[in-house]
Amino acid sequence: MTLSRRHAAASLAAAPLALAATGTAQARSGGRGTPRAGATIYLAGDSTAATKAASAAPETGWGMALPFFLADRLRVANHAANGRSSKSFYDEGRLGTILAAIRPGDFLFIQFGHNDEKTDDPARGTDPATTYPQYLRLYIKGARDRGARPVLLTSVERRKFDAAGTAQPTHGAYPGAVRSLARAEGVPLIDVQASSIALWQRLGPEATKGCFNWLAPGEWPNYPDGRQDNTHFQPHGAIEVARLVARELKSKGVLAASEVRRLGEAIPDSWITW
Repeated sequence: MTLSRRHAAASLAAAPLALAATGTAQARSGGRGTPRAGATIYLAGDSTAATKAASAAPETGWGMALPFFLADRLRVANHAANGRSSKSFYDEGRLGTILAAIRPGDFLFIQFGHNDEKTDDPARGTDPATTYPQYLRLYIKGARDRGARPVLLTSVERRKFDAAGTAQPTHGAYPGAVRSLARAEGVPLIDVQASSIALWQRLGPEATKGCFNWLAPGEWPNYPDGRQDNTHFQPHGAIEVARLVARELKSKGVLAASEVRRLGEAIPDSWITW
């Protein structure tokens, strides 16, 4: 399905797209700044990153857009799944599936939090001070034991504004727990919560509706009654969140400069298909 939609593209194009400073990356050989011959990025996460079925269109996970910003020699294996937390993803054996396939030199990107916050659900809820970092450490250890490189990502921020039009954080102590764990474990941190809330603030309450799955009645056949979803993205939003991730991968030196591309380009929504 090809998209042609009335998004707030003009508003986002006008937002500053200053490129981050060139970073370097740890190559398989252990050298700095040398591009890998090829590697796979495994993505463990929830519905905000997951690949969506055609029946959910135009809902789009940012992991679907990430390959647009990466060199062809990097492959993305998107294992993110709707409704999962760090706990349920692990308990269901989804981490085990990744660890059976991951190889030395690959990456494991780890982004949870949305469903960990559902503490009234014993299958998914975790505590940001205890069980949340405990589960995340299982992902870190699993990757490192196999010679792969773990990367922690804070949760992408929801669309929430106060009466004055100020973007509001919604994830409580969970992003701080990820930041603390990254420091303690020496793991690269991609702070998507901070970069996404800054982006939503630049765009404002109205323009952000074109990033999230806000639909008028009859606008999409999958949502005949319309939709007002402040958590999940349309293609435009998924592309811009993936851009935030790619920019920070470069600036933090997780990937070499030659492994990141198109940071300053406008990416059409039609690049997303289901």
